[in-house]
Amino acid sequence: MQPSPSNHPSTTPRDSRFWLVFVANLVVDLLSALDLTAVSTALPTIVQHLHGSEFIWVGSAYAIASTAILPTVGGLVTIFGRKPILICFITAFAVGSAICGAAHNMDMLIVGRAIQGLGGGGCIAVTEIIYADLVPLPERGKFQGITALVWALACGMGPPVGGALANSDAWRWIFYLNLPLCGIAILLVTVFLTVNTPRQGFKEKITQIDWLGLFLIIASTVAIMIGLTWGGIKFPWISPQVLVPVCLGAAGLVGFIFVEMFLAKEATVPAFLLTNRTILSGYLGTFFHGVVSMAVIFYLPIYFQACKLASPIRSGVDLFGLALTIAPFAIFTGLSVEIFKRYRPQNYVGWMLTIVGFSLLSTLSADSAQGKYIGYEVIVGIGLGITWISTQFPILAPLPYSNNAHALAFFTFLRCFAQSWGTVIGGAILQNYLSSRLPDGLENVAGTNPELIYALIPAIRGLSGPLQSDVRRIFAEGLALIWRIMIAFCAVGFLTCLLMREVPMRTALDEAWGLKDQKEDTIDMSNEENGTTKELSWLHECTSLFHQLVNMMIM
Repeated sequence: MQPSPSNHPSTTPRDSRFWLVFVANLVVDLLSALDLTAVSTALPTIVQHLHGSEFIWVGSAYAIASTAILPTVGGLVTIFGRKPILICFITAFAVGSAICGAAHNMDMLIVGRAIQGLGGGGCIAVTEIIYADLVPLPERGKFQGITALVWALACGMGPPVGGALANSDAWRWIFYLNLPLCGIAILLVTVFLTVNTPRQGFKEKITQIDWLGLFLIIASTVAIMIGLTWGGIKFPWISPQVLVPVCLGAAGLVGFIFVEMFLAKEATVPAFLLTNRTILSGYLGTFFHGVVSMAVIFYLPIYFQACKLASPIRSGVDLFGLALTIAPFAIFTGLSVEIFKRYRPQNYVGWMLTIVGFSLLSTLSADSAQGKYIGYEVIVGIGLGITWISTQFPILAPLPYSNNAHALAFFTFLRCFAQSWGTVIGGAILQNYLSSRLPDGLENVAGTNPELIYALIPAIRGLSGPLQSDVRRIFAEGLALIWRIMIAFCAVGFLTCLLMREVPMRTALDEAWGLKDQKEDTIDMSNEENGTTKELSWLHECTSLFHQLVNMMIM
C-alpha cells in the first residue's frame, strides 16, 4: 500500500531543519559531481602514471556500478528508510575513493571506481527521493535548479582542481579530498535528516521487493555495458564477445518489461510508468539527455587537451562556458514551470538549443578560434540546463503521488544508464576512428593496443611539427564524429516531446515520509502577525542566513 498524501498543499514556510536537510543533500550531490568532473580532466595523466591501457574502463566501471545499483534504491529506502541507506551509500563512496587514491595499478583503480559508482549512484537516487518527499512538484524546479548549481559549481571547480593536481603529480588527492567531504555529509545526514519511516514488518517489506525484475534489469544493464565497452577495442563489434552480452542484455530488458507489466505483484517499475504517454516521454527525454550531456562533459576536455594542446588545468578553465551556463538556465527553467504551470515548451526549447549547439561543435577543427568553441559550448550548456530540469516534470505530474520512490529511482537509473552510454559510445567512436587514422610513425608511443592511443594526449606536445598537426587534426575529426552522432540523439530527444501532454501538477505531499514532528517545530507564523513572535532557537539562527540567500535566489 502506498502512503496517502496530505489533503492540503504544502505552502507553509519551511523550517530550519528543512534547509539543513537540503544542505546535507547538496553536499552529497557535490561528492559525485566533483569527483566526476575532476577525474575526467585528469584521466589521461592518471593512465600515464599508472602505465595502464584501460582508459575507458576507468569511466565505465563507475558508470556500470552506479547504474546497476539504482533499480534497488526504491525498495531499499522504502524498507529501511532514507537515512540509513543514504549513509551506507556515502560510506561506499568514501571506501571507493580511498582505494582509488591508494591505487598502484589500473586494476586497483578500476575496482575503486566501481565501488565509488555504487556509492555515488545510490547517493544521487536517494537525494532525488528526499527532495520529492519534502518539496511539492510545482516548486521542485527551483530546488532542482539549485542542485544544478551545485553540479555547475563542480563542473567549474572539478576540471581546474583535477588539472592542477594532475600537473603537480598529486592526482591521488582528487580521490583523497572526497574523504573529508564524505565525513561532513555523513555528519549532516545523521544529525538533521530525521524523516518519518512508515512502520511495517521487515519480513513483509522483503516480500514486496520485485526480486525477479531487479535481477533482470541489473544483469541486463551490466551485460550491455560490458559489450559496449569491449566493442571495437578489445574485440571486433561482430565478435561473440561483444554480440553475446549485448544481445543477452537486450533480451533481458525485454523480459524485465514483460515481468513488470504482467507478473510482478509489487513492480519495480509499475505498469502505468511505461504505458502513460506523458510519463514515457519524460523517461525517454531523460535517457537521451543523459547520453548527450555525458558525451560533451567527458569528451570536450579531450578536444582542449589533444587539439588545442591545453594543459589539464587549462582545459578545465576552457570548460567554464559549459559549466557556468547549465545551472542558471536550470534555475530559470524551474522558476518558469512554477510561474506558468507548464513544462512542455521548456522541453521543446531545450532540445532545439542542444541540437544547434552540437551542430556548431561538429564544425570545430584543430585550429578553431577560442571564441568559437567557447561560444558553441555556451549554447550547448543552455540547452542542457533547460532540458536537465524539464524532463522530470512530465514523469512526476501524472503520478498518484509526487514522491513515488520507485518512479524516481527508475528516473535516476535511466539518467545514469544513459550517461554510461554517452561515455562508452563516445569512447568507442573516438578509439576506433583514431586507430584507423593515426599515422604509422606513432607505434613507439601507442603500441599495438588501441587503448594506448589515449597515452598520446600528454605526448602530443613533444611530437614533431607535421606529425603533431596530423594527430591534432585526426583527434578533431574523431570528436566531430561524436558530436554529429549526438545530434541524432538530440533529434530523437526532441521527438519525444510529441508524446508529452500538460498535466496539472499536484501540490500535496505524502506526510508519511516528511520530517518528524514537522508541525511542532515550525515557527508559528500567526503569532508573528500578532506581535508575539517566538524567539528563534539556535538552530534557526544558524540557518537563517542561508534561508535568506536561497529565497533571494528563487523568489
